[in-house]
Amino acid sequence: MEADQTSPLTTLFKALAHPARLAILDTLRGGEECVCHIEARLGYRQAYISQQLAVLREAGIVADQRDGWNIYYRVVRPEVFTLIDIARLMVGIQPESAQPPTRSPDCPCPKCTAVAQKT
Repeated sequence: MEADQTSPLTTLFKALAHPARLAILDTLRGGEECVCHIEARLGYRQAYISQQLAVLREAGIVADQRDGWNIYYRVVRPEVFTLIDIARLMVGIQPESAQPPTRSPDCPCPKCTAVAQKT
């Protein structure tokens, strides 16, 4: 196999070979999230999360959508979760389960505002 043919595969595995990116993907298992929620759930700075999301976006794993001031990310290649889960099983770690999106009544994003208004 020529090096050119392995480039997309190498890109995929490089994107997955980082603990913060794996944590971001686990956060996105429950569905689309804005950066503010990823930041709150993982405890990383917004700039750091954005850098890691850029790598995942360039690898074609996630896509973003802007809604006013907020940027929402979603996984566009859900089969990546199967790959991650199999890798975890291979090293003796239980696969992650999808967590429902986190909503905060103090957050100004439209999704949280809608939830806060319903309560």
